[in-house]
Amino acid sequence: MATATLDASTGRRTWLDQLLSVVAEVRAGEAVTALLLTFTAFLLLGSYYFGIKPVREALILSVKGGAELKSYTGAVQAGLFLFLVPAYSAFASKVNRRRLINGVFLFFISHLVIFFALGEAGVPLGVPFFLWAGIFNVMCIAQFWSFANDLYTPEEGKRLFAIIVFGTATGSVCGSEAASLMGKRIDVFTMMLVSAGILLLCVLLMNLVHSREKGRTQNAARRREVEEPLGKEGGFHLVIHQRYLLFIGLLIFTLNLVNTNGEYMLGRMFGDLARRTVAAGAAAGLDAKQLLVGYYAQFQFWQNAVGTVIQFFLVSRIMKYIGVRAALFIMPALSLCGYSLFAAIPALAVIRLVKIEENSMDYTLNNTVRQALFLPTSREAKYKAKQAVETFFWRAGDMISALLVFSLVRRLDVGRVSAINAGLVFVWLLLVFGIAREHRKLTAALPPEAV
Repeated sequence: MATATLDASTGRRTWLDQLLSVVAEVRAGEAVTALLLTFTAFLLLGSYYFGIKPVREALILSVKGGAELKSYTGAVQAGLFLFLVPAYSAFASKVNRRRLINGVFLFFISHLVIFFALGEAGVPLGVPFFLWAGIFNVMCIAQFWSFANDLYTPEEGKRLFAIIVFGTATGSVCGSEAASLMGKRIDVFTMMLVSAGILLLCVLLMNLVHSREKGRTQNAARRREVEEPLGKEGGFHLVIHQRYLLFIGLLIFTLNLVNTNGEYMLGRMFGDLARRTVAAGAAAGLDAKQLLVGYYAQFQFWQNAVGTVIQFFLVSRIMKYIGVRAALFIMPALSLCGYSLFAAIPALAVIRLVKIEENSMDYTLNNTVRQALFLPTSREAKYKAKQAVETFFWRAGDMISALLVFSLVRRLDVGRVSAINAGLVFVWLLLVFGIAREHRKLTAALPPEAV
């Protein structure tokens, strides 16, 4: 667990510490590292929303039956993580923190360069890139947050994560807007290459933070700890044998099942709209793929713009005044209201509004709370169990959603699909009760200054 830094021990707050206090409570010496992590999060999410997510949606949804194929392909990712999570755990048990971070990110950056070359050569990439993007999204973002959890104590993370998540929210907005502006000027494969360059800058920034924090800590044992590999326990072993981690995994599973069903409904309606627009000759010379890039870029811009407002004005205050456990209940309550509304009024404008609300809350408040859940856990849990939770359990939600689409959902109108989602939210709420109870037990065992 992280310890107080030298700058913080002086008790003097700089102008930068005071400036960031507008967003969250920042104490002496904390601002620089928080800003570096925030900028890294900004670039990480910006790269994803610029040259990966909209490209992924365009490539998969431009194929006939794209909305259904998207759901089916997502199921394969859960199976892949049965191999990837143990491989990650084995790698983490052999290398120190710096090499773990560099290895994971460079692994994915190299793939973007390969996809660029294959795309330019005319190789069809719809399914392969969809699979890869789903793996990248959860593994690299989980790796970043494992690093942030490793740097901070529970008390520090509760205060400062709101600032870092602000970087993810603004990065998403800027990435989406850049995709909207550039999507019609450069091809989708060049967008991939730009994202690779941005991710390389993320690696450099995380190395800078690692070196800075290692040199600032007063604890010699802590300095040695970050230079040593993690323990031998695997990610799945940790999750299965700790009730708290298992509940978090089941929460992620249920949350993503609900979210993926919502994305299916939105994708089905967007795909129908694009095909109707092209068939009617009202697309101004654009094909369905280009229309879909525009639809999703605009949708993502608004969800992230709303999220930025939530993150800046609400998240830190919610975390401060009601705490992590109570904040867990906010998003499922809103999702229950949203899907109940869409079940009653199944129109594109409604599901678009529901998904903007749901995604903006998920990427800001819910994201901050989810990351904070790992603050009181061990280093092994922060890296290995987090990868298991944020990858396999996340994509298992995709797998079950795909089974639902194949066996039932594709035969139903979107209003009935929304009613199913509303029922799943009740399960989500039960898991939140369980996590809150276990979190209370876990934090009660920590020293008062760490909580």
